[in-house]
Amino acid sequence: MNPRRKKRLTIVLSILIGLSVVAGLVLYALSQNIDVFYTPTEIYHGKKDSKVKPVIGQRIRIGGLVVPGSVNRDENSLKVHFDLADMRMPIVFNEDDLKITVKYDGILPDLFREGQGIVANGTLEEGYVINATEVLAKHDENYMPKELADSMGEKHQKPSYSKDQLDN
Repeated sequence: MNPRRKKRLTIVLSILIGLSVVAGLVLYALSQNIDVFYTPTEIYHGKKDSKVKPVIGQRIRIGGLVVPGSVNRDENSLKVHFDLADMRMPIVFNEDDLKITVKYDGILPDLFREGQGIVANGTLEEGYVINATEVLAKHDENYMPKELADSMGEKHQKPSYSKDQLDN
């Protein structure tokens, strides 16, 4: 091989190796920032198709209904914890329903209330506890993440509240 071809081959191989390293680093960075969406049932039993469960310390996004009577606020700080359950269940929850506890330290959305559908971003801790960094509630009481709406089908009934309950 003449020196000119050898130099060209070296340059092309260097560029290809550099692009491969950059692509690998980008994919690694993206994998660290992906929030996978789960429902409370999927956290316990895994995804329907693959049966993949989240691992402790994994960043996830969870959606469900806030269980009535489960919201506990700390009087001296913005800390709050509450339970989430699947939207497939009726509004009246049983003790044996699968629930996930969400801990959050911050200001909750104005429309956050018991029985409301919410989405929380955070990390999974031991004992099926989510340490949330963000809690979202859409402006419309009909808000429901697309994944949950698809999984529920027609079983979901919109919760009805009296004017007195909404004013509190």
